[in-house]
Amino acid sequence: MTLEGKLLIGQSAVSGSSRPIDAINPATNERLAPTYMGGTRTEVERACELAETAFTTFRETSPETRAAFLDTVASEIEGIGDTLIERAMAETGLPRARLEGERGRTCGQLRLFANVVRAGEWLDVRIDPAMPDRQPMPRADLRQRHIGLGPVAVFGASNFPLAFSVAGGDTASALAAGCPVIVKGHSAHPGTSELVGRAVQRAVTACGLPEGTFSLLFGSGSEIGQALVADPRIQAVGFTGSRGGGNALMKTAQARPQPIPVYAEMSSINPVFLMPEALKARGEQIADGFVGSLNMGAGQFCTNPGLVIAIKSPELDDFIAAAAEGVKDSASQTMLTPGIHDAYEQGVARLSSSHKVRESARGQVGASPNQCRAGLFVTTAEDFLNEPELQEEVFGATSLVIECADHNDLRRVASQLEGQLTITLQLDDGDLPAARALMPIVERKAGRVLANGWPTGVEVCHAMVHGGPYPATSDSRTTSVGSAAIFRFLRPVCYQALPEALLPEPLKDGNPWQVSRLVDGKRE
Repeated sequence: MTLEGKLLIGQSAVSGSSRPIDAINPATNERLAPTYMGGTRTEVERACELAETAFTTFRETSPETRAAFLDTVASEIEGIGDTLIERAMAETGLPRARLEGERGRTCGQLRLFANVVRAGEWLDVRIDPAMPDRQPMPRADLRQRHIGLGPVAVFGASNFPLAFSVAGGDTASALAAGCPVIVKGHSAHPGTSELVGRAVQRAVTACGLPEGTFSLLFGSGSEIGQALVADPRIQAVGFTGSRGGGNALMKTAQARPQPIPVYAEMSSINPVFLMPEALKARGEQIADGFVGSLNMGAGQFCTNPGLVIAIKSPELDDFIAAAAEGVKDSASQTMLTPGIHDAYEQGVARLSSSHKVRESARGQVGASPNQCRAGLFVTTAEDFLNEPELQEEVFGATSLVIECADHNDLRRVASQLEGQLTITLQLDDGDLPAARALMPIVERKAGRVLANGWPTGVEVCHAMVHGGPYPATSDSRTTSVGSAAIFRFLRPVCYQALPEALLPEPLKDGNPWQVSRLVDGKRE
């Protein structure tokens, strides 16, 4: 499959005319062909026009039609074969096994949402039949369902070129909700994005859907992204990236005459609390698990354990020593882009230069460009609480250990944490009373609370929450992973006393779509 370096506007492949984008192999710093010329406001305008037109038809497709489309997208991605994996490896420096697993997750997400659409629970159909004889006032016939918000802009992520990008979770959940999607592809992996984008294009054609159901734009800088969010036809945004990028999009979305929701996943350091009895019983084992989680993917996971919090003790000293040995033995790994590597080095330098922090260990030095050396640093609870910059995320395989004086100190640190995607408790039975006292704090700070595990790795399922209070995400009421993600792109509509002929299919008498419905307060 030959890459053309073009934008995909509906069913057309269009040459851009603004600043060029060249993918770079981060392992060698070599530029990869072809060059992608960025789009302009003209391409944004055309993509939004097609998406608005498509929405009228796409939002009313039957559950089976929409589910079949999502299944077809998954099959088309799988049909690309090794070409997709090899291009993604070249553009990201990620190993084959990781990318093959990520492709499986991407297709699994699409098929999960196909099943969600078929089940129909997302419609949340509620019917309260008319009660004309009710006293003192009659009740009209009231029926409710959820409908898609409208065209959605999705921003591809740097660290997941498949699962959080062109056909990733944001796109899958928006399409499942009946919303056309316009993707702003990430400039770090345009070739991978084009391959996946063409797979979605083929699925649109195969399923006979309107061409504006999907488009893919490229553009360096912020012009294309800001123009997309500002366009009045866009009704919601999905974003995974930096806090600065997410805040900029939120500002644009809120400045519109009609503000729209931005579902942004941005910044999280995913604290791990090491409880005293757990450290006594299995400190070395915990240290091994921690180093493995820290190094996974060169630490370029949004759920990387960037903070460890524990009470000062000989057992904590032993943990730090064991973890330090593991970090020292850690081979360097290629980071996703030169820019991400530069930001990582700046973050590590910020910790290294602070007189409030001591360096415990650094990983091995790599011979290739853009190599991540793992890092482990230590500070006290008092210094952590007094130095806000120590809470700043270092995106990569570096973590900071916070030494607390006692359980009160532990709770003080927990209370001062920013919003997080995850908080982990390493605990044994003897730690349960102290952990119980922590729980009211940590569940207010994070979208997922773990016990005796590690936060890296997010299961795609119905119960998962991948979200959290700001700055982890822009809206703590939602998740970007799992079947509940569909509700970000839906809104309820109530139909009062409408004749049968005007009612949407799922609200009609006889339940033609055979979906679950709450009728007069009873599930049917």
